[in-house]
Amino acid sequence: MTQNALAVATTDDAREPLHRLRAEVAKAVVGQDSVVTGVLIALLCRGHVLLEGVPGVAKTLLIRTVAAALDLDAKRLQFTPDLMPGDVTGSLVYDPHTAKFEFRNGPVFTNLLLADEINRTPPKTQSALLEVMEERQVSVEGVPRLLPDVFIVAATQNPVEYEGTYPLPEAQLDRFLLKLTVPLPNRDEELGVLRAHHAGFDPRDLAAAGVRQVATAADLNAGRAAVARVAVADPVLAYMVDICRATRVSPAFELGASPRGATALLSTSKAWGWLAGRDYVTPDDVKQVARATLRHRVRLRPEAELEGVTTDAVLESVLASVPAPR
Repeated sequence: MTQNALAVATTDDAREPLHRLRAEVAKAVVGQDSVVTGVLIALLCRGHVLLEGVPGVAKTLLIRTVAAALDLDAKRLQFTPDLMPGDVTGSLVYDPHTAKFEFRNGPVFTNLLLADEINRTPPKTQSALLEVMEERQVSVEGVPRLLPDVFIVAATQNPVEYEGTYPLPEAQLDRFLLKLTVPLPNRDEELGVLRAHHAGFDPRDLAAAGVRQVATAADLNAGRAAVARVAVADPVLAYMVDICRATRVSPAFELGASPRGATALLSTSKAWGWLAGRDYVTPDDVKQVARATLRHRVRLRPEAELEGVTTDAVLESVLASVPAPR
């Protein structure tokens, strides 16, 4: 087998189990295919996701199910006003038997960390988590401790309750690769949820629900390598730049996407194109991921908010106004 043929075989071998992942998650989580795809893109791009949705739409179950299908470790951390940075990263604990301080790992030492209601904890603790997300290590007393190779944070926010919260500033929101909205299920999907619970479905017992491992960290790493090789033509690169620049001059936005937003759009477009079965990116790939990649990197003007304009609606108009390469 030639080198090129081997690369194609490896790519296909990695893509197939990651496609099966979405079907496996659907056994426990109904009607959230686009959110599952977003989490998978984040895993492929080594990025983090911000999940926004009302309580009870299976955000925790989704992350646990993705971890089970990939045979990865997952932890959930409930963010509260009294949470301290050491509760997130870990801290030195005195051991009376050895008369020494020993480091005790915090919950960030995992593969998938669900940071539940991240906006309910003060900025000091938020910053500790965001530093870990960027550096992918914890440093205590000058000693760096690396996190696992596969590590993403899925942070949640409740969009309908802001009392007693500490909203993330734009500079920190920009650290998330994607912001995914977790919608309420439609009538048929909600009926399916009730039928499953009536039949004995227990969200705490995924094995009983039939969820099994369908991919591994090795498949994920092979997918990451394949995504890195995805080709992007210069006109498509220019299209990404033009979209981000258009957000900066839009009259509805007082803050547009930063250059980090453009590089994030490049990463997510490559992952989307690869999952679609191609080794190159098309303008349609860019359009598919643009809203999730940019919606948290822009800020509406107050007058636009008063008029009931939404961020996604403005991004839609931006995408419609920027000519796509042929």
